[in-house]
This record gives sequence, structure tokens and C-alpha cells, in this order.
Amino acid sequence: MAAPAVGEQTDILALLGDRSTLARRPAFHLRQADSTAELAAYRTLRKETFVHEQGLFTGDDLDDRDADPRTVVLLARSTEDGTVIGGVRLGPVDDGPDIGWWQGGRLVVDRRARGIGAALVRAACARAESEGVLRFDATVQPRAQVLFRRLGWQRVRDVTVAAAPHVLMRWPIGRIAALVAATKAPLGSLLAPLAPGGEGFVGDDGAPVPGTDVIAACDAIVPSMVERDPEWAGWCSVLVNVNDLAAMGATPVGLLDAVGAKDAAHAARILAGLTRAARAYGVPVLGGHTQLGVPAALSVTALGRTDRPVPGGGGRPGHLVRLTADLGGGWRPGYAGRQWDSTSGRRTEELRAMTGAVAAARPAAAKDVSMAGIAGTLGMLAEAGGCRAVLDVAAVPRPRTATTGDWLTCFPGFAMLTAGTAGGPPLAAGPATGAVCGALTTGEGVGLRWPDGETTEAVTSTVTGMGPA
Repeated sequence: MAAPAVGEQTDILALLGDRSTLARRPAFHLRQADSTAELAAYRTLRKETFVHEQGLFTGDDLDDRDADPRTVVLLARSTEDGTVIGGVRLGPVDDGPDIGWWQGGRLVVDRRARGIGAALVRAACARAESEGVLRFDATVQPRAQVLFRRLGWQRVRDVTVAAAPHVLMRWPIGRIAALVAATKAPLGSLLAPLAPGGEGFVGDDGAPVPGTDVIAACDAIVPSMVERDPEWAGWCSVLVNVNDLAAMGATPVGLLDAVGAKDAAHAARILAGLTRAARAYGVPVLGGHTQLGVPAALSVTALGRTDRPVPGGGGRPGHLVRLTADLGGGWRPGYAGRQWDSTSGRRTEELRAMTGAVAAARPAAAKDVSMAGIAGTLGMLAEAGGCRAVLDVAAVPRPRTATTGDWLTCFPGFAMLTAGTAGGPPLAAGPATGAVCGALTTGEGVGLRWPDGETTEAVTSTVTGMGPA
């Protein structure tokens, strides 16, 4: 059965005698333009406003952004008759790869309508963030500053558009900062009494065992993941520990596991994933503990060996930052935008090539990307060295199917951040892709540098509060 038209819906409510619902119905509703007719109506409204009324353009106001198929147009339509009474467009700033820098524009509202502009701007901000955008700009006429500031936008500077004064405004996107706050910010105060890692290795991926060449690492898997995806949890418990040892330049020699499960069947699924990963990485499980009749839990300790551990805190101002990441694979089903699975399909020799790369290259500093994502982990590396980091967004190796926002905040299968002097050797990491994509400077936090030279702040302070290693 076809859905009733807007007017028909009103008539039905009237027939039912539901006058209170009719009175509460908003005067407009928002939707994405998905037809030629809707786009034409939006462009007609733009022409009436920007060409005929304001005289900003001659003939029409169309430009190359209108021709970009990635451009999204959001419309406000009258609830009464469906007429387009407002609209806004947003999309990547140019025709190149989408690096998470979008611009909103051509915000227009029928002069007879009220209260629509703010709703369109809010919808545009929400859509940009849902598309993995990390920088969202708009150039507005000076009189619109009040509206945008009221909605939370920040003024950047005065600019000129169509020979008329405008103001560049920016929507603050706190995705990276929020992830850091949720996953790493409390660590400084929590772990201060322990000083984990020892001098020179405080807060590092692994801890040198005093008086030996042994490196120990330990990771717990999120209980909800162990409960709903036990095989994957088992795989990841090995992956994260081996990556921790790899960041220290250590060769893994064995694993110890601690498993909690509601019953034997659930424990078997956890151990199946763990066993498969241990075999794939070529690391034996030396022992551990299994407890049944308890909530799902999984923690693994890894032991490795090196007589020259690579510190996470060896970076200094002036060092270049390199990301080496396995771009193969795809989003793990059920974890889209959060967990990138590049390892479960790799052969043992490929996994060993990646996990042995830091030991071979011996950079000044190394850190494997953790739950804080690429940007947050870079902040941890910088903090451990008493530095600030600036990440060149366009230079970051990234899978084509991952948005910039997702990639910089997800947990990748294998991704290693290293720092060192210019001319230092790249990581020979088998199937992984590497590139210099940033630098360490004086200060603290993490900045994102964009192709126009602008730098936006992703993290304004230290990540963990643990300070220099």
C-alpha cells in the first residue's frame, strides 16, 4: 500500500478528531534531496535569494561543488504541502580524495519561513560527523555569525566570497578528544603509585623485566566483546599482545591466558580463537588459568626477548612521524568504524614480517596503535617524549573504504607509529604500507594539519597524564 501524501495524513488526523496532534506538528521537516526535482527546487530558491535578492552572483550561483556527486543536499519541506522552503549543501572541499575536510554552504531559507536555518545547520553538522568528517567549515555572511555562534560554531577569520565580506566559521568536532578522554585520560592518576614500566619506559607498550632481556606485556579484552564474539576476542587477545612486544622491538616467546566463561562451550569458543591466533603468529601458549561459571573475561600476558628495547618515549622535537599500517582486510562484522580486521586472513610469514619491523629498523620511538586510535596513540607517543605531535591528515596511509574519522579513531589490526630523524629507514613490514605523515614539536597535545596549511586541535593536552617516560 502506498504511503499517504502529506496533505492526506493531515486529513486523516482531522477525521480522527486528533486536533492536539495536528497543533503540535512542526511546520517543516528535513530530508536529503534524492531527486532531480528536489535539487531543482533547492537551486531555484538559491537563485531567488543569492542572485535576485542579494546580488551576490550574476546569472546563477552554481559551482563545481554542485557537480560533485559526493555533495549532500539537505532540504526543509513544508509539512503542509511539501514545498521546499529551505536547504543547505555539504561535502568535500575539493575534487580530490575525501580526507575528512568538508564545507557547508548555500544555506538558504524562504523569506516567508522562520526557524528553519538553525535546524538545517544542526542537521548538516550531524551529517558531517556521521560521514567521518574531522573538519567542517562554512563561510557565512557577517549577519549570520550570531546564529552560528549560538549553535556552537567558532569564528576563524574574515574572508571574501563573491566580492562580498564573509566570515569563515568552523564546527568543533571533538571525536578524537572524546575517545582519548574515555580510554586514556584517567590513567595518569590511576597508575601514578605504580610507575609502570620503570624509568624510561613509563606507560610503554611492554615492560622490561629488571635484570633480564625479557619484555612483558599484558592486555585485557573488553568483556562485552568476549561475551558476544568469543572467537574474535580470543584472536585479538593474541594480536594486541604480540603488537605490544613488536613495538618494543621484542621477539615473542610465549603467552599466558586467563579465561572466564559462563560454561565450557563458551570457554571453548574463546580458546579456539586464541589458539588459532597463537598458531598464526607462531607463539606458544605456555599456560594460564580457566574459570567456568563466571561472567565473560579474558586477559593475556605475553613474554618477549630483546636486549635493546625500543622505547615509546624516545621521540624528540624535530623527529618525523611515520605510520606503518596493514590496509588489507576490512571492518570486522559488527564493529564497523571501530575495529579494522587486517590480520585474520594473513599468513604467518606476513604477520612475522610486520611484527619484526621495529626490531629491524630501530627507530627512536615506537608505539602500536591502541584503543585511543591513530591520533590518540600518537599523542601518547608524543607525551612520553615530552613533545607535541602534528599529523598531516592527507599523508596518513588509509584504506579506501574507511573514512578519515573512523580510521584515526579505530583499532586497526596492525598499525605502528614510529618517530626518528629525517632519512631514517622505513619499516620493512611485509604487506603493510608506510609513510611519513607528521612530526614532533615542542608543546603538548595533537594537531591535525590540513592541505591548506591550517592546523586544527585534536587533543589539546597530554593524553594519559603520565608525562614523559
